Amino acid sequence: MDKSIFMNKQVIPTHNDLAGALADTCDLWQRIVDYVHLKYPAAVDEWNYSGANYGWSFRTKDKKRAIIYLLPRDGYFKAAFVFGQKATDRILESQVSEAIKSELNSARIYAEGRGIRIEITDKTVIKDIKALIDIKIAN
Repeated sequence: MDKSIFMNKQVIPTHNDLAGALADTCDLWQRIVDYVHLKYPAAVDEWNYSGANYGWSFRTKDKKRAIIYLLPRDGYFKAAFVFGQKATDRILESQVSEAIKSELNSARIYAEGRGIRIEITDKTVIKDIKALIDIKIAN
């Protein structure tokens, strides 16, 4: 099962915890959070404990929905999004990588939309992540 590196419900992760767990990718995490705030200054960041099976995750949200979820793992993290149909259509027409488009296209459809998770182990997908944030905020 895909679990957070932070599993203790009693301990909200700190920046130092995050830096230790993510190692070289901690800077990429911060770049993503900063980018959301640049594009949507009213965004709110929060840690969320999703239960004993999943542990802690981090989300940046607007007034009513999450813009992006960041899921800490051992030495890397995942960026997760949920997109409605309008946003999905825009992504499929965008310059985002074919791998992300394929994952989105094959994602199961729920009432709130399609969910995808993208592994971030280095900076190669950051441009795509920023494009997905732009589409998410616009829709």
